[in-house]
This record gives sequence, structure tokens and C-alpha cells, in this order.
Amino acid sequence: MHELAFPLLVGLIIVALAFDFLNGLHDAANAIATVVATRLLSPGKAVIFAAFFNFAAYFLSLAVPELHKVADTIGKGIIDKDLVTPAVVFGALVGAMFWNVVTWLKGIPSSSSHALVGGLVGAGMAHAGFTGIQWSGLNKTLIAIVLSPTLGMILSMFIMLVTSWLGVRATAAGAERTFRALHLVSSATYSIGHGLNDAQKTMGIIAVLLYSTGYLHGDFHVPHWVAISCYIAIGLGTLSGGWRIIETMGTRITKLSQHQGFSASTGGTVMLLTASWLGIPVSTTHTITGCIIGAGAARRASAVRWQVAQNVMVAWVITIPASAAVAAMFYALTTFF
Repeated sequence: MHELAFPLLVGLIIVALAFDFLNGLHDAANAIATVVATRLLSPGKAVIFAAFFNFAAYFLSLAVPELHKVADTIGKGIIDKDLVTPAVVFGALVGAMFWNVVTWLKGIPSSSSHALVGGLVGAGMAHAGFTGIQWSGLNKTLIAIVLSPTLGMILSMFIMLVTSWLGVRATAAGAERTFRALHLVSSATYSIGHGLNDAQKTMGIIAVLLYSTGYLHGDFHVPHWVAISCYIAIGLGTLSGGWRIIETMGTRITKLSQHQGFSASTGGTVMLLTASWLGIPVSTTHTITGCIIGAGAARRASAVRWQVAQNVMVAWVITIPASAAVAAMFYALTTFF
């Protein structure tokens, strides 16, 4: 255990909650891009809608404890929890926040989740080398980088095809009314999935910080006050919106109909809830981007602006190494104090 004065512990927890807030701000586009792009809700109403259901994920986590495995993966599945120090946590958080701010300012929908994973890896390796890496947890996260958008794309295309076949006899006006209602419901469930998966990442960071400093008594677990604090922080972040990224996600990749918006958010919901059940910290950004591409391509491949999608993918590739490098640098700076 590493001794840490209580005021410094509180300071690090505040930094962690600031990351959670920034995560919600950065990833607001994930939850509301489809409803804004289709004009189902105005941007203002959409962020309130998404923030409400982000926080509602807290109650789902209480009802289904099996959905709380992501916090364990982040807290003890990426870096050996017994090697974590407050300096490692600080470096990881600053590295992730730095990358989030850079991509937010540039309007690039990169992954807050993988920025945090990169931060943990960078700071952890700077502290203990390769021996501190928990390869099983890191490998399943890296595999999810590829699988989550790919499976999301395939699933959304499948939903588009099945619902098109089921509604073949419907009138255009009737189909529009039906998909508007279904799109609103699917967007709500996607926001719940987003809050559920992403809030747990900060919960895992705070829990391992408490564990490493001797403030967490008993086995590794997430205290109740940590959980509710993280859900509140991500909800408030989402409420603040991330307008630059919303433009990219909602309008620049492809133009969406209500049918396509429903298919994309439904595919994303299935992916996020499945990942939470399996304890995999997937990227909500990657997931919904793949789903939007799948829903657009289901009509015709030319409907997708592939150059924009390619630029987004480049950001995905460099997120983990970039945040890891910054995290290692900030960890190194702590050694001078």
C-alpha cells in the first residue's frame, strides 16, 4: 500500500470525476447523434434526454449486478492492482484527458475509453515496465477495438434489412411514424448502455486508487458512493454536450432517416449491453460509428462518406499510443516531487 495524505486523495478523486465529466461531454455525440441528425429532437432536448438516461443506467446496474464487470476490468484487469500508485493514476487520467481535449477541439470522435486504457498502460509501464500489464484484460480490450464497430456495422445492416422486410406493406407515412417512436426508444436504451459502460471506467480508476492507498477495506470492490458519483458526473458531462463531434457523427458520415437512426442505435444498444455483461470496456464512439456506417451502407454504399469514416478510424489507431505517451510523461514528472 502507498501512503497518501487525505487531501491529495480527494484531489485525485476530483481529477477522476473531471475525466468522467469530460467523457460525458466528449461522448454526448454518441448518444444523440442519430436523433439530432434526423431532427427527431432538437440539440438542446437531445442532450437533456441523453443525460437523463445516462444517469438512469445507475438503477439498471443496481438491478443487474452482472452488468458491473467493466469497473473490475479497468480497476484490476489492465494493470496489476498491487502495482498501482497514486502517481500511476494521476498520469493515466491526465494522459486520457489531454487526448480527449485535443480530439474534442478538433471535432474528432475518438474514444475516451481507449484514451483511459492507453493512459493506464503508459503510466503503468513507466512505473513497473511490462510486468505490470495484465495481458488478458488488455488483449480483450484491444480485440474489442476491431470487433465492436465491425459487429455493430453488421448488426445494424441486419436490423435495417429485417425491419425493411417486415414493413414492406406499410405506407411511407405510417412507417415514418412507427420508426420515429422506435428511434426515440432505441436512443434512450443506447444512452443507458453508454452510461453503464463508460461510467464504470472511472469507477474502476477510483476503486483501484482507494485500494492502492489502503482506503478500500476488504477485497477489491466499488463503493456505492463511488458508483453514484460517477453516474452523476457522466450525466452532467453529457448535459454539457459536445457539439463539434455531434456534427461529425450525425451529419458528415452519412445522412440518416428515422429508420436508419433506429437501426444504428438499436445495434449500438445490443453491443454495449453485451460488452458490459462480459466486462469489456468497449468504445461507445467506435460502436456507434460502426452502427451508423452499417445503417447508411444498408441502403447503398455510396451513402457513406468513406473519407470521413477513414479519418475517424485513423484517430482510433493513434488514441492508445498517444494517450499512453502523454501519461508516461506526466508520470515521469511526478517523480520530481
